[in-house]
Amino acid sequence: MQALPQTVLAFVRKHELLKPGDRVGVAVSGGADSVALLRLFLQLRHELGVVLSVVHFNHRLRGTESDEDQSFVAELAARHKIEFHCSGGDVVEHGVERRLSLETAAREMRYEWFWRLLRERDLNRIATAHTLDDQAETVVLRLARGAGSRGLAGIYPRLTPANAQFSGSGAAPTIIRPLLSIGRKQLEEYLGQIGQGWREDESNRDPRHARNRVRHGILPCLERDLNPSIREVLAETAEIARAEEDYWTLTADRSLSEAWKSNPKVPGGTIKLAALAGMPLALKRRVVRAAAESLGLRLEFRHVEEILSLSGKPSGSAVLPEGWTVFSTRGELRFVVQQRAQRIREYELRLPIPGRIEIPQLGSCIEALLISTSSAEVYNREQLLCPVRLGKELVVRNWRPGDRFWPAHTKEPRKVKELLQERHLIGSEKKLWPVAVSGEELVWMRGFLPPIRFAAEERATEAVLVRETPLDLRNK
Repeated sequence: MQALPQTVLAFVRKHELLKPGDRVGVAVSGGADSVALLRLFLQLRHELGVVLSVVHFNHRLRGTESDEDQSFVAELAARHKIEFHCSGGDVVEHGVERRLSLETAAREMRYEWFWRLLRERDLNRIATAHTLDDQAETVVLRLARGAGSRGLAGIYPRLTPANAQFSGSGAAPTIIRPLLSIGRKQLEEYLGQIGQGWREDESNRDPRHARNRVRHGILPCLERDLNPSIREVLAETAEIARAEEDYWTLTADRSLSEAWKSNPKVPGGTIKLAALAGMPLALKRRVVRAAAESLGLRLEFRHVEEILSLSGKPSGSAVLPEGWTVFSTRGELRFVVQQRAQRIREYELRLPIPGRIEIPQLGSCIEALLISTSSAEVYNREQLLCPVRLGKELVVRNWRPGDRFWPAHTKEPRKVKELLQERHLIGSEKKLWPVAVSGEELVWMRGFLPPIRFAAEERATEAVLVRETPLDLRNK
C-alpha cells in the first residue's frame, strides 16, 4: 500500500492544500476513514513539512460508545506523541433549538468548533477525511433534491469561512479534504496492512438517515445494475462541475458589474433589462442569482425563472422569500424589501377606480387603472376587469382566514390559504399577501388571474387593470 500515501501526496500538491510550516489539525472521529487520514499524514508529515495534531468532537449521541470513541482517539494521539484537541456538545438539543436534522446539527456544531480552533489555536489547517465515496453520495443526494452545477460540485477540496469555493493558495485558515480521490475500501485495506484498528459507529447503518440509504442501498444498486464504476463517475462529475462553477462565477461577476446597480445606503437594487437582454439564458440565471446573493438572498430555481419571466412584460412583480419583491418597470428589474416592522401589521385600504394607494407593509403600491380597450393590446387581456361589475372602488387588504378566490381557468373557488400553500409561502410574506375585494368577493389577488365573471367583456370600451408597482416608483 505504499502507493496510497503517494496518491494522497499528489492530490495535496495538485490542489495546493498544504505548504511547509502549516500546522494541521487532523479531524479524527475514530472511524476507519479518519484514522486512515491520520496514519497517512503521519507517514507524509516530513515530506510535507507540516506539524500535526489531532482534533476530536464528541457528539454525545451514543452514550458510553461516544465516550469510548473519544478515549480511543486520545490514546491514538498519545501513542504517536502529537497534541490532542477535544470538544463536544449536545447535538440533540442543538437540533431541536434550530429545527435541524441530527446529521445537520452535528455537522453545524462540529464545523463551528473547527472554525473556532482555527481562530483561537495555533492551527491554520484542519484536515477532514471526506472520501471519494462521500463525494459520490453527496452528488446523488443533491441531484435528488434538485441542483445545478453549484450543487453537483459536491464537496470542495478546500473550504474557507468567507468562501466555500475558494480555490487559491492564500494563507487564510482553511479546512482541507485530502482523501477525495480515495475510496473507503482502499482506506480499510490500508489500515489492515499496517495493523491499525478503528471504531465502528452503528449509526452509520441507520436507514433513517438519507445518506445511509444512499450509501447502503442506492449506490450499491447503481454499481450492480448500471455501472460498476459509478462512484468514480459521480466524483468526476463533481470535479467537472467545480470547474464549470468557477468559470461561470467569474463570468457572472463581470456581467453583474455591468447590469446591476445598487445603493449601499438603501436596501435593494436594479438589473438593467437592456444589459440582460443580450446574455445567454445560463448567464441570465447566474446574474439574477448573483444579484440576489449580493443582497443576502438565496433563490431557488423557480424564483429565478419567475424573475426572468418579468423581463418580457411591461410591468409585473415576483414575490421572493424574506420579504423581497422584484418589480419589472421602466426597463429594469427592481429588488425591493419590506421593512420588518411593517411586515407584521395587517392592512385594509380603499382604492378608488381609477386611483392609487401606497401600502408600506408591502413596500409597494396598488393601482387601479381605467384604460381604453383600444390600447389594451399592450396588456394581458386576461388581467383586465369589467368596471361595471367592480363599482367605484375596491378594498385592498391582506387576505384573511376563510377567504376564497376563483382564479381564471380553474374549476371552482379555492381557499386562499391553499393557493398560497401550493406556492410554498410562509411567514409574513404569506400573511400579508394582497387581495382586492368588491362587495364580498375577491376580484384580484397578486400572482393569479382574476375570476372569469369579473373579466372585461370583449365589446366593452373601457376596462380596469389592477397592478402592483414599487412604492417609490414616482420618486425615481
